[in-house]
Amino acid sequence: MGFLSEFWFLAPAAALALGLLALAPLGEQVLRRGVVFIDLAVAQAAAAAALAAATLIDHPGWWQTQAAAAAGALLSAALVAGLARRWPAQRGALIGLLYVAAACAALLAARLDPHGRERLAELLAADVLWAGWFQVGVLAVAAAAVLLLRPWLAHNALFFPLFAGVASLAVPVLGLFVVFAALIAPALWRRAAHGWGLALGGALAAVGLGLGLSWGLDAPSGACVALGLALFGAAAAFSPAGSGPGPSPQTG
Repeated sequence: MGFLSEFWFLAPAAALALGLLALAPLGEQVLRRGVVFIDLAVAQAAAAAALAAATLIDHPGWWQTQAAAAAGALLSAALVAGLARRWPAQRGALIGLLYVAAACAALLAARLDPHGRERLAELLAADVLWAGWFQVGVLAVAAAAVLLLRPWLAHNALFFPLFAGVASLAVPVLGLFVVFAALIAPALWRRAAHGWGLALGGALAAVGLGLGLSWGLDAPSGACVALGLALFGAAAAFSPAGSGPGPSPQTG
């Protein structure tokens, strides 16, 4: 116990690293499909469902909360897939409306829970420093699933449910802001034709910078990490084009 307490930061660091491994390949697919709002819509739906579970069930366990979050995320992903197929020209606007609807549902659910405001804040910008080894194990399973299934992520029938499942697992641990930034920031570097080494290595450095900023300023860790990833992602616009692989075609 003395060793673990002395190196308590290993669990949060591992959770963030595994979260990046799980989310970055999915973010690359999000940009290829042109459905950037999907991560916000799906993650917000997962948060709204988790808040609803806390309102309807007295002290829900982790499995109950996770089941509710997964159900909300899967429903949102199914709607996104249907909208993208039915109205491809307007899919960005429609997915944005889904995000707004999920955000409003989360606010309404939080209003019915005495601790709803605190729960909502945690789901938006989680304090990553509280992540434990159980959460690390959950994210390790998610990362392993994404890496194993990565060759088939271009298929919508696999991508959308996998994305929903990973988002529902990551949001309670990392928060919606970090999940969105971890999806998009490395993907922007990949979009600029840079390799995964730079995309993930730079994202890990940004995460470390965010944690250091959180430690030095005694500021919320989730917000600081998301800020670091956002700045790293924006820097891709000013980087010389790499020589990595360009966007690959997707299949339905």
